[in-house]
This record gives sequence, C-alpha cells and structure tokens, in this order.
Amino acid sequence: MSSWHRLADTAVLLDGFHALKHAVRFGAEVRVAVTTDRAAALALADELAPDVRGALDALLAEVPESAYRALVPRPHPTAVAALAVRPAREANLRALARTPRTAPVVVLDQPRNLGNAGAVIRLAAGFGATGVVTTGPLDPWHPTVVRGGAGLHFATAVERLAVDELPAGPVFALDPEGVDIRELKLPDDAVLAFGSERSGLSAGLRGRSDRLVSLPMRAQVSSYNLATSVAMALFHWSAGS
Repeated sequence: MSSWHRLADTAVLLDGFHALKHAVRFGAEVRVAVTTDRAAALALADELAPDVRGALDALLAEVPESAYRALVPRPHPTAVAALAVRPAREANLRALARTPRTAPVVVLDQPRNLGNAGAVIRLAAGFGATGVVTTGPLDPWHPTVVRGGAGLHFATAVERLAVDELPAGPVFALDPEGVDIRELKLPDDAVLAFGSERSGLSAGLRGRSDRLVSLPMRAQVSSYNLATSVAMALFHWSAGS
C-alpha cells in the first residue's frame, strides 16, 4: 500500500464505511480506499448507499486484515478505510463568508473533546448549517473528529479560526445567564457560539457576542452535553425559519 503511506501524513482519514459513503456522496476527492472484505462492503453499499455504489466499486481495494490493521490506528467494525483530500482553507472561508447566508454558522469556542466536536459537525451537516468553526488548539479535522462526524465534514464548511476571524453576522452566544432562546427568532445569518465543555465561553468570544441566550433547563441540572446544546439551538432556528 505504497500510495496509502505516501498520502497518510496530509490526507483526511475516513474511518469506516459510513465516513467513506458520506465523503463520496458530498464530493470528496478520495485518493485510496481499502477493505478486508470487498463483497461485504459493496453489499453494505447496495443496502445503505445505492447512490454511491458505483463510485465505491471503483474505489475499494481488498487487502489482508493484517495490512488493514497496520494502516488504521483503531480498526472500524465495517473494516473500511480511505484517505481523502482535505478541502482548501480558502474554499471553506469563501463558504463561511458567503452572503446572503441561508443557515447559521456554529462556533465551538475552545472545545476540548474530539468526539463532541465530531458529533456537532454531524449535527450541523444534518441541519444544513453553513459550517462549523472551532477556536483554540483543537484541529476540527483530527481523525477522531472525522470519525465522530461520520465523514460529514465534506457536507459543510469546517475550519479553525480566531475569534476576530469569525464570519459576519449577529453572534448569539449560549450562556446560562442569557435570555431564554424560546423568546427569540434566530436569523438565518446567525453565528451560534457554544463555550467549551468545562469552562464555557472565553472572554474574547463573550466580548464579540451580540446576544447571550440560554437553553431551557430544569433547576439543579448543571448542563447539557455540547452536541445536545447545538441540536437544541439548531432545531429552534429551523422551527422558526
């Protein structure tokens, strides 16, 4: 698998059948794809993704299980893996800056948990959000984030930016002290900002906010999971649009 080793340091790892399926469906440039059981992978495509079955048939190469395990740090139960080209930063920035914007941008401010970030990207893609931006050191294209996002990074714009680089639009930052979100209509060009799982909004993001908003929560419940909070906010936006 010389091509795999040549590309591995710069390409996006698509870990599992569903990640590859979504990447192909949303136009990713997949350079190499492997499986330990080609017939089983194509049977999955027949069942779950007939729209990309032909593309997967052309891409997938069967390799011994020992070779597959040597290529992938955490082998996926579907025994499928691939490498794709990461979208250019310039393309993501253009998508985030497009006007008029018809769906919000989700901002994860200083996130720490890779799995949570992946789950948020999967949610954002499902709701048709314009994109997901992270601030801070976490790379939103880390293999664990891509695995958590099931390859749906390719269905929306995903980029890491500084707070002063956020796309234009009113910033609604989620905070327990904010106005109840049910009292507001979130505009399509909203920038929805969520603080880190442990410490909440950073001072920089709080200062950039136009409005602090809160989610309904029973007294004495300390917090929601980050992905749950994003889902609630996006559902509120979609229901009011």
